[in-house]
Amino acid sequence: MEFKDYYGIMGVARDATEAEIKQAYRKLARKYHPDVSKAKDAEARFKEVGEAYEVLKNPEKRAAYDQLGSGHRAGENFRPPPDWGSGFEFSGGAEQGAYSDFFEALFGRAAGGGAPPGFGGRRGAAPGAPPGSRGEDHHARILLDLDATLDGGTRSIGLRVPHLDASGRLELRERTLAVKIPKGILPGQTIRLAGQGMQVHGGTAGDLYIEVEFAAHPLYRVDGRDLLLELPVAPWEAALGSSVQAPTPGGAIDLKIPAGSHAGTKLRVKGRGIPADPPGDLYVELQIALPPAADEKARAAYRAFAAAAPFDPRARLGG
Repeated sequence: MEFKDYYGIMGVARDATEAEIKQAYRKLARKYHPDVSKAKDAEARFKEVGEAYEVLKNPEKRAAYDQLGSGHRAGENFRPPPDWGSGFEFSGGAEQGAYSDFFEALFGRAAGGGAPPGFGGRRGAAPGAPPGSRGEDHHARILLDLDATLDGGTRSIGLRVPHLDASGRLELRERTLAVKIPKGILPGQTIRLAGQGMQVHGGTAGDLYIEVEFAAHPLYRVDGRDLLLELPVAPWEAALGSSVQAPTPGGAIDLKIPAGSHAGTKLRVKGRGIPADPPGDLYVELQIALPPAADEKARAAYRAFAAAAPFDPRARLGG
């Protein structure tokens, strides 16, 4: 997928005001409108300008797009990181339109709302609604460490709320919330904070829906409610069997390695995964760690082992 430089398409600076962006769009839309322009690529350019304007006119989309950084060049191969939209508070929906794969990878299809995929659409009254209306719901995605779901409890969460200042320039306002994390919550699930969305004057506030994702853990990978741990073992521990110490979320345990184990062997530790009723399990995948042949003594040991136990690891390949 090619990276799209929406600022370059619009011909504006990255710190352009709302008025400058709107002026640039009107000029380019007139220039490339298919009913006016004689250029062969007028229709494609008109759609490209419309897509760029859809992002840059919206403070929330623009702030999230800016987070991707200015180091990317137009046309270069690009894949957005899975957590690119974390920490932003979003509201509203996207206008209908057929946009590029790049746009859809960031913001979802037109019906999916103004936030990254998975944030949901609009509920409640939008800005400018009559006094007394219920405010619009907001959405955010946060990255939690694995301990948050293992232990539960209240965490301090910081969110960035995109906003246009008095001159029409984009700025980010920070707000911090104390969020109760349910024990055992999974990636993709949401936490509802009642009354923390938008408030219309004289009306009730909407809600804030926080979607949870997990940050990468140095030891464990998450698979549903199960956890996966790659555990290095010595060749003789795998071949002869042994009892080794293995970390688990609840503390280290003595893990029995069956004789004849090999790289990729999976051992199940029941109930040591993400809490639930019943809880998930911990799967320990064995990785064979070879001692380095760093000195003559170690190299002699390897030669003696090769002579004592002839073995062709490529026998099944033939030839």
